[in-house]
Amino acid sequence: MAHKFLDLAFTPEVLAAQEHYYGRSQVLPPATRDDPLGQDEIGFIQSRDSFYLSSVSETGWPYIQHRGGPQGFAKVISPNEIAFADYKGNRQMLSTGNLAVNDRVCLFLMDYPQRVRLKILGHAEVLDARAHPDLVEKIAAPEMVRLTERIFKIRIVSYDWNCPKYITPRYTAAEVTELVAPLKARIAELESQLQKHP
Repeated sequence: MAHKFLDLAFTPEVLAAQEHYYGRSQVLPPATRDDPLGQDEIGFIQSRDSFYLSSVSETGWPYIQHRGGPQGFAKVISPNEIAFADYKGNRQMLSTGNLAVNDRVCLFLMDYPQRVRLKILGHAEVLDARAHPDLVEKIAAPEMVRLTERIFKIRIVSYDWNCPKYITPRYTAAEVTELVAPLKARIAELESQLQKHP
């Protein structure tokens, strides 16, 4: 876990809860700087085809949205910044409206087959795609450029890798196809042998 994540997440009430349930709390010195992404984090982000984005409304309520696209749709601009294209959707504009008031976000990225998750804390900026056509060309997948309405840029503050406990493995259709391909090949081989020797 990156040091800054602990500094931000372990509030006095969190530490009190740790003390209540476990008889002790984790106390660390304050983190003086943000935690840049390392190669493991960069590779993980670039291999995702979706993640969850949370923001907080003016009324103080959290809101979570799913964001998806082709694998690698979230681009790592630098160890301190990622960006992704936001496409035409249901026109509710909840995340965009929330971020106009409070730019803090948390991203939750999952690899269900490997039972791995990465949480990212950051500050988000929403850019109108019409005012930034060059950035849209750089960030959006070619087939999605015309559907891009906004670009989300997120300055990374910190991140945390969670343990695999209680993550239920889930697989995409493409992953299932890949996993059963050897079985299908073996079945075809056996059927062929049966036809030759009835």
